[in-house]
Amino acid sequence: MRLRYGAGVRPDAIGVNEKAERATGRSLTPDTWHLTPKISMPEKPTHRVILRPVQTELTAPAGTALRDLLFAQGVEFPCGGHGRCRGCRVHVLEGHVPINDAQRERLSAEELAEGWRLACQCTLEDDLVIELRQWDAAILVDDTPFVFQPRAGLGVAVDLGTTTLVTQLLDLTTGRVLAVRTALNSQARFGADVMSRVQFGVPKDGEKQLRDLIRQQIGSLIEQLIFAAQIPEGKITDVVVVGNTVMHHLFCGLDVEPLSRYPFESENLGLQSFRGQDLGWKLTRDAHVRFLPCLGGFVGSDILAGILATNLGERNDLNGLVDLGTNGEIVIGNRQRLLCASTAAGPAFEGARISMGMRAATGAISEVIVEDHTVNCRVLGNVPPQGLCGSGLVDAVAAGLELGTIQSSGRFADSIGAWTLAAPVVLTQSDIRELQLAKGAIAAGIRMLLDRFGASAGDLKKLYLAGAFGNYINRASAQRIGLISFPLEKVEAAGNTALLGAKLALFRPDEEDGSYASLRQRTEHVALNADQSFQETFVEEMVFP
Repeated sequence: MRLRYGAGVRPDAIGVNEKAERATGRSLTPDTWHLTPKISMPEKPTHRVILRPVQTELTAPAGTALRDLLFAQGVEFPCGGHGRCRGCRVHVLEGHVPINDAQRERLSAEELAEGWRLACQCTLEDDLVIELRQWDAAILVDDTPFVFQPRAGLGVAVDLGTTTLVTQLLDLTTGRVLAVRTALNSQARFGADVMSRVQFGVPKDGEKQLRDLIRQQIGSLIEQLIFAAQIPEGKITDVVVVGNTVMHHLFCGLDVEPLSRYPFESENLGLQSFRGQDLGWKLTRDAHVRFLPCLGGFVGSDILAGILATNLGERNDLNGLVDLGTNGEIVIGNRQRLLCASTAAGPAFEGARISMGMRAATGAISEVIVEDHTVNCRVLGNVPPQGLCGSGLVDAVAAGLELGTIQSSGRFADSIGAWTLAAPVVLTQSDIRELQLAKGAIAAGIRMLLDRFGASAGDLKKLYLAGAFGNYINRASAQRIGLISFPLEKVEAAGNTALLGAKLALFRPDEEDGSYASLRQRTEHVALNADQSFQETFVEEMVFP
């Protein structure tokens, strides 16, 4: 609607007419003044949300998605917010939250009546008091000493994981770490595992959203490093980023569609280089940012970095590296030849798709020990148990096998529906199946790469377990369930090899371009999904020893 004002009456707001005069070159008289009135929209009311037991208080406008509000508080959304799992379940103690069909399908009538809701399916329409788990999770960093050739300037190493982010600021002259910052990957609100990210990212608007989100988050972490170390922005000369193939593609703005379908291969696996300012980061234009190349399929630059960290490609003896996560990557080899593969282990090792699964955080059962034919559970944070993380899951199944509660087939011996570990935390039959799928995939992958090498488990001098899960898992429990079939003295927790490898890359004068061509030429990617014998081996390895 347009309003016409009479002669001699000039409205106060004349911005529209002034713009029209400039555009047309005509002088508009008062008789011709027209104004598109500003329509003042009423502001949305704000609501208060109190989170227990942490007693955090938040405010947000009505209509805000609880997913967006609670993700920053550490609540995870394993299925990407599609209402397909129960991973974002919260307890509404006060206030009204509507119930939709997805919640009726996933939550029982009793749970709904008690106030349980799926956060991903809710919007803020009332003041709320919500009880949720206190996610005080430790993120694995690295302080391993290493040999380096000094360089001028400062550098930043970034381990871009599916779940977590780690950044370290280093003095390239001394090799000293000046500051460390960690965070949960902000993309996780769109799915806990790589395939859910790929599905969200296949549409171009989804891909752009994930790209911008992670670039902004890393840029923010670098700003925090600069502030913490009290150094000028212009001092940072190099940034090295490593991550799995999906993280590589999403950060670099590469098409993830080929990773969404068989044979799950992309042609864009190489080194990607940027200038810091081109990414919107507060660095000088000369600051060089490199995302190291992937090795093939779903074997990313985090595994290339792991090879650098363990010196796997320079050893005469046969050694192995396994990164345990939702997508388990495996490398077997020596200085002459390296074989690598990835296998879809599923999210069991990280607590997802487990009935009471959670990350290794406050309230998680992280260790289960058999003493006098009973189980004792260690809970992180010394609080009442709230869930079960990956290391606790492996321990629990190993304990069940020892006690005879669980059979080698994975079934409960007495046809019980669930086994109470420490009330209210239980282990269900479906939880055991999820672990069988994960451990079977990893064990089958290791076995097949050894076969390709013409070697057996006895020929391997050392097996390095990388990543947070590999660092905290009880090796005896892993051996008991058949995840690793090696003498324990041959198995070594290697810590965050991705971050260590990224730091080493900052100091590699012989690899200034970061392509690592020689190492990649000696590395053969084995597509296990294309090997007809994989399924048979996988089924065999699902059985507990």
